[in-house]
Amino acid sequence: MPNKMLFLLVAAALLSGANAALAEADGPDFYAVRDVAANDVLNLRAAPNANAAKVGEIPPNGTCIRNLGCQGGLTLQEFTTLSEAEKEQRLKENPRWCKVEFRGVTGWVAGRHLREDFCEPPPSPR
Repeated sequence: MPNKMLFLLVAAALLSGANAALAEADGPDFYAVRDVAANDVLNLRAAPNANAAKVGEIPPNGTCIRNLGCQGGLTLQEFTTLSEAEKEQRLKENPRWCKVEFRGVTGWVAGRHLREDFCEPPPSPR
């Protein structure tokens, strides 16, 4: 039920024209890596661009990647109205990039390599 409510709130915000503000605060709190080969890494970049300087790496099994906001990708209208082929083309034109923090390093990663993750906060020091 909470996911449905979140979807409705996001949809209402997008439909009301608030998508610019929402783009910086959408999505889950944490991500995990997906679709990266076992012998490869997910590169952290200085900017949301594949040609930007590399500032770090996340292993292919990386988890607890903090979401700091995403940009690009499909709008709600595109997601609900475009065919799969049209969605694929639109994502090539406007790829989703997410600013994340992993083990103290902040950078941008290609959103297609992220999936939602749940991460327990570290225990409080006594």
